[in-house]
Amino acid sequence: MSGLGAETSAVSAQPIDNPSVADLEIEAAASMNSKPKQNKFAFVCAIYASLTTILLGYDIGVMSGAIIFIKDDLKISDVQVEIVMGILNLYCLVGSFAAGRISDWIGRRYTIVVANIIFFAGSLLMGFSTNYAFLMVSRFVAGLGVGFAIMTAPVYTAELSPASSRGFLTSFTEVSINFGILLGYVSNYAFSKLPTNLGWRLMLGVGAVPAVVLAITILAMPESPRWLVMQGRLGEAKRVLRKTLNTEEEAELRLSEIKEAAGIPEDCKDDVVQPPKQSHGEGVWRELLLHPTPSVRHVLICAIGIHFIQQSSGIDAVVLYSPRIFGKAGITSYNDKLLATVAVGFVKTTFILVATFLLDRIGRRPLLLSSVGGMVASLATLGFALTVIDHSAEKLNWAIGLCIAMVLAFVAFFSIGLGPITVVYMSEIFPLRLRAQGVSFGVAVNRVTSGVTSMTFISLYKAITIGGAFFLYAGIAAMGWVFFYIFLPETQGKTLEEMEGIFGKLVGWREEAKKMKMEKKEVKGNGT
Repeated sequence: MSGLGAETSAVSAQPIDNPSVADLEIEAAASMNSKPKQNKFAFVCAIYASLTTILLGYDIGVMSGAIIFIKDDLKISDVQVEIVMGILNLYCLVGSFAAGRISDWIGRRYTIVVANIIFFAGSLLMGFSTNYAFLMVSRFVAGLGVGFAIMTAPVYTAELSPASSRGFLTSFTEVSINFGILLGYVSNYAFSKLPTNLGWRLMLGVGAVPAVVLAITILAMPESPRWLVMQGRLGEAKRVLRKTLNTEEEAELRLSEIKEAAGIPEDCKDDVVQPPKQSHGEGVWRELLLHPTPSVRHVLICAIGIHFIQQSSGIDAVVLYSPRIFGKAGITSYNDKLLATVAVGFVKTTFILVATFLLDRIGRRPLLLSSVGGMVASLATLGFALTVIDHSAEKLNWAIGLCIAMVLAFVAFFSIGLGPITVVYMSEIFPLRLRAQGVSFGVAVNRVTSGVTSMTFISLYKAITIGGAFFLYAGIAAMGWVFFYIFLPETQGKTLEEMEGIFGKLVGWREEAKKMKMEKKEVKGNGT
């Protein structure tokens, strides 16, 4: 094993027949001091699981261009445009809530397979839609698949990843969404020259291809070790942990922590044991919503807040309606609008890749606060430029350039912080017994807010002007910055089982975090 030898730890050099949790903590701390390399197996599994969320990204990106052709071909109104653009987010609710329970029943891996199968059917149905009603039914099916995917993929990745690189690996779900958006934009441009009644159907139908490939690929991956422990399958869980963590000692420690969180006695060594009560999610909603502990209440407030701010600050309005925004800015050529939209997708994807390397280096909070601060500035500036253009009778090239620059800046700031951190934070803060349902609840808040934002944007800017709409989004982002600063603890480097210790005091969590940090230093000191 790399990262821990006899020469690096006097403690680990001695044979231990029945190591205690304290012994394992010392050995794991010593191994972490040697800075092991990224686990390749966990890396590959995280990438494949995260690719499932490409389904959501592709739908968002492709609909931004396809809707122009759909509007002309099916003769629908602006209100119907808003509905068809945003309704998938509401349909996701059914999928995400169902996935929370199903993933506790059949496992995270098979739930991801189900997500891809459902979206495959939805993509084909959208491609063959002959009228508005048929299209709405098709989007319901696709929405179920997307809801399954965006709830299960980050949970699976977080439960499989080492604590030292969990942020990096879990953020791949957001990378995948952004890559899907970019692919959707490219698909729009590629099929835009085809006849109207054919182009948009190919744009939507092509989404079935990655779904079927991913459904087959996921079957080759292991199940989440935490889900296996919840089912009493300790031997399988231990084998997965040995593959996905960096050292044998870390695997033993994580197994011990997961068993404790799941209510399985520490001295239980059998490969298969009686599953603990509520192993399939029974009673979880009562504990999560009706009678939460102070820790769970704090977690729930943070989860709801970060998901609400992420979507209500206008990201879907920019991504879905970027051709309209560029049109309002003064770009008249449809080809130029599509090219500018592709630039949005490219910038968004580039900066999300940058974020993956920063999450486990500088922490969640610094990146999140910097990101939201940049979003506030770019949204306010975009609102100013659009207002100037709206009140000018002449074409103002400087204002047009400023609009384009601020749209790109906004998606860049979003992608380097708030976008990926929402997924990462959500997947790691809930206790094991509440994780699947907790994440599904957060996804529900996310999708409802996204649906409301995307289904009201046209009506909103017609009511308060397009510049006013972006001033509103800037105000929401500013309130979000204050919320994040006050309530959200740092989670970098902490195991999923340690999270409950830093939550519980809405405004006094800093003292608890400092105490935990000092205790961790003492453990590391004893192991060196």
